[in-house]
Order: sequence, then C-alpha cells, then structure tokens
Amino acid sequence: MAKDKRVLILGGIGDSLKLTALASTIPGLEVINSLAGRTRQPIITSTPTRIGGFGGVSGLTDYLREQKIDLLIDVTHPFASKISWNAAIATSQLNIPRLMLVRPAWKKIEGDRWLEVKSNEVAAKVLPELGSRIFLSIGRQELGSYAHLKHIWFLIRALDIPQPDSLVPPGKILTERGPFSLEEEQSLLQKYEIEAIVSKNSGGDATYAKIIAAGELGIPVVMIQRPSLPEGEQVSDVKSAVSWIRNYSD
Repeated sequence: MAKDKRVLILGGIGDSLKLTALASTIPGLEVINSLAGRTRQPIITSTPTRIGGFGGVSGLTDYLREQKIDLLIDVTHPFASKISWNAAIATSQLNIPRLMLVRPAWKKIEGDRWLEVKSNEVAAKVLPELGSRIFLSIGRQELGSYAHLKHIWFLIRALDIPQPDSLVPPGKILTERGPFSLEEEQSLLQKYEIEAIVSKNSGGDATYAKIIAAGELGIPVVMIQRPSLPEGEQVSDVKSAVSWIRNYSD
C-alpha cells in the first residue's frame, strides 16, 4: 500500500533520531530525515536520509514541492536558527503544516555563576577577566571568535576536528560526543584546572552535566543565549511531536 503522507524531519539534535524512529512506525506515513552535514560522521538510521543544505528558502521550497512533502518538523539545534527561518518561510509559501520541536533551555539554579551574553563575540570580550584556562564547549563552527585571545589556554570540545584552514584559539582539542556523566565532567574540569566555561544554552541532557559540575566547583559559566526563532506551533518533547503527526496523518 502506498504511503499517503510524507513528513520531512529537519534533524540536528538527538531528539530527531528518536522522533524519526517513532514516526516511521506510523501507518500511512513516509519519513525523510534531513541533516545539515556539518558533522563529518553523523548518526545515520535506516530511515531515508538526505545530507546537506537546501540552498536557502528557494532551494527548500523547490525540494518540498518536488518531493511532495505534506508535513515538516523542525528538530534542528536551537542555534541553527537560519534553517528554522527558511523552513518557516518555505512552508508558509506552500501552505505546509510545520512544527518546531524546541527543547527547553537550561535554567540558572542556586549555586550557578552564570554570565549571560548574546554572542560568541561578547563572550570573548569578557574572558580575560575570568581566567587564563577556559573550557570552550561551543562546537567548532565559531572557534574563530576566540582565536585572537593568545594569552588564554582553551580546552576545546567538539564532535570533529576543525578544518586545517580554520582559525582556532590556542589549547587542546577533544573530539567527543555526549552524553557525559557528572563524574566525567568534574574530573575534566579539575584535570585541566579550568577557571571558566563558555557554553551555548543548548538545553537537553547530553551536555548538561558540565553545567552541574561547574556549579558544584564554583566555576563561572559564560552562557550564550539562544537566537530568536520564527513564530509557529511548538512542542518541547518527542511524544508531543508524534501526537502532532498523528493528528495530521489520521
């Protein structure tokens, strides 16, 4: 029996894998998972997967039309706002229902020493006042914002090694994929004598242990706030996203 609905899942965080797996079990639904391709070794499932950008709003619009996509779910990283805005425009033009699965941001709790900033550039400006050994946990895309800080030693954690021609601050690079335990993060911060952490407010559980560890060790965290997202229907968990799909595919 032919599938009567096609859903495109714009992936990018762990929840997209869970959602793809569950959505694929819904009768009468064909699931296509799309990854931006920034990670060199992405986790690929048996679900049909495309890797790479679309070419802006026009490219995404063409793809949605050509592939006869009926539903779109945006499960991209909270900081990948450009694709979210492109998806909002493209689906609006084609009148395709769109849902954003946005995991909740981390909230400051008692004991946390957060300095909330709007960008990596602002974060870089405040670091000289916080110490000379910094844990940079922002991925590899924005490392260039810190490359001019030659008097600071950085512990950099990312999924992949930066490109050879990339601007990278001085220090050590760890290529690791979460989740990380609290014990692992405490040990890491103590081993490298970290004086401050720079992190995006990504939310989720995979890397939150470093924030807990920092609070317990009294280490300040420069927390980069999320960019604005387009308006539209939102849910905060996979279960709610599956329910949304079922409502449209019944």
